[in-house]
Amino acid sequence: MAFMEVNFYSNSLMRTATVNVIIPTDKRTGLGQLAAPAEFPVLYLLHGILGNYTDWVNGTTVQAIADTYNLCVVMPSGDNKFYVDSSQSGDKYGTFISEELPDFIERTFPVSRKREDTFLAGLSMGGFGSAVNGLKHPEKFSCLGLFSAALIKNQILNSRNEDVKDLLTKKNYEVMFDLEDAKDYEGSVNDYDLLAEKAAENAQELPKIWMACGTEDSLHDADEAFAKKLKKLGYDVTWSDWKGKHDWIFWQECIEKFIPWLPLEKGAAGRSSGNVGI
Repeated sequence: MAFMEVNFYSNSLMRTATVNVIIPTDKRTGLGQLAAPAEFPVLYLLHGILGNYTDWVNGTTVQAIADTYNLCVVMPSGDNKFYVDSSQSGDKYGTFISEELPDFIERTFPVSRKREDTFLAGLSMGGFGSAVNGLKHPEKFSCLGLFSAALIKNQILNSRNEDVKDLLTKKNYEVMFDLEDAKDYEGSVNDYDLLAEKAAENAQELPKIWMACGTEDSLHDADEAFAKKLKKLGYDVTWSDWKGKHDWIFWQECIEKFIPWLPLEKGAAGRSSGNVGI
């Protein structure tokens, strides 16, 4: 399993961006024969707030699972910006995730350019980013994974600045989501409810969506309500909940369930220190 840190200049972020990439181009069988396909399906996997491009590899066994399923996994940083564009801050994380990063990966690695082989998923803030960018670009991503997604529309609409000692203040929401007032989020270009409705009306093909949230997570009810809404709009949605909190124990279970759910062929694990093959 090849694992690498990749640094490249991002025009949308106007700086060098760093991503981790897992790609089993070196995969060999127990007999030493090369077992890698010519092109790999690719999953863009987004972290949550306070995290970065190292989170998924440090927090889960995604590398081993990707090896078994011959899957390329690309893990960028979202820098607490919810993976959206904002003219107020000058950040264009939505453009980066949905356009620039896939273009760079497709030009640099042996991955498929087909929609049916291109997936987007994430946890918490990354689940929000996956919902918004995936629903804005149903022509690019065939499957979405929303794990404990930060579907915090009500919190945005009711946010305030007074006595709030955290990142998620009214002012920060206004800057991140490019709003004059946080109450303008409803009906805005990043309103996931509106995006789901528009895609259902206009898209030739809708992405299939896998969603999960722990029953002990404060985000559970909002996630479950969104899953029900998506189903009513005609989306193919797999919704799961089980006992769990907003933590890596739950997200490990998510990645164990989500990758096998994707339209991939399961193979054997390649030879490695975790699979000596003796």
